[in-house]
Amino acid sequence: MSERFRILETEARSILAATSGFIAEAGFSHSLSPARNCTFACTYCYVPTMGIYGGLKPEDWRRWGQFTTFKTNAAALLARELRPHMAIYCSPLVDPYQPAEAAARMMPRLLETLIERPPRVFAIQTRGALILRDLELIRRLAQRTTVGVSFSLPTNREDIRRLYEPHCAPFAQRLETIAVLRRAGVATYATLAPLLPSDPEALASAAIEATCENLIGDPLHVREVKRHGATTRDVARRIAVKHGHTAWFEPRFQAEIVRTIERVAESANRRFATGPEAFSWLAQSR
Repeated sequence: MSERFRILETEARSILAATSGFIAEAGFSHSLSPARNCTFACTYCYVPTMGIYGGLKPEDWRRWGQFTTFKTNAAALLARELRPHMAIYCSPLVDPYQPAEAAARMMPRLLETLIERPPRVFAIQTRGALILRDLELIRRLAQRTTVGVSFSLPTNREDIRRLYEPHCAPFAQRLETIAVLRRAGVATYATLAPLLPSDPEALASAAIEATCENLIGDPLHVREVKRHGATTRDVARRIAVKHGHTAWFEPRFQAEIVRTIERVAESANRRFATGPEAFSWLAQSR
């Protein structure tokens, strides 16, 4: 039990889902979501806008971030469903290192299963410094298959982080987490997504210094560009209106920010890309 959220449990019928859309285009065959609803409660998170199509129940999207429901039989299901050819993305629907994971300890069980029966690729998408708790398990898995970590860095401004994702780690701690993973030999990408108000040149430069990989990114999801599917939550738009950040939701402004980061990356002999192209780097076997 937490002061901020509740931890619930359920048994799932399956744990690996065949991918579609964005993640499939990037080259992943399956996704793994160890829980439903995420206790990071980021204001911009697109998952609640998916509703039942994201495997959610009404209470999840109505009370996003107030609780999470872990799939207690996830490790047993994973052992049964794993196949060597799979490229698995963990996770499109919940951060595997959300705050509730500190108590639930689901990821160590999943990683131990993956070590025993490794897929072709396993990618972890997170903004949680808690990932370092499992560093030795991740290193062991990386010795058996291709492992990549995509670590979110949406902004270099602490005032912006506190507005849009107050339960997430500060920028400096995220940079250090990326650096520790890199020093441990884990392929770790700084993922500038979603691009929140920031100094884009300073953000990109700090990311380049922290990791030796190319930079992944994505602007905030807006309906003007993304005609169908999930989009940024209204609560983030209300924050943007209140604090004068609405330009970050405008496609032309977003495109200019992307070009700025591209120039910084190129000057450092790195690449910066968005969308399926960028996330495909995580799906490639090494």
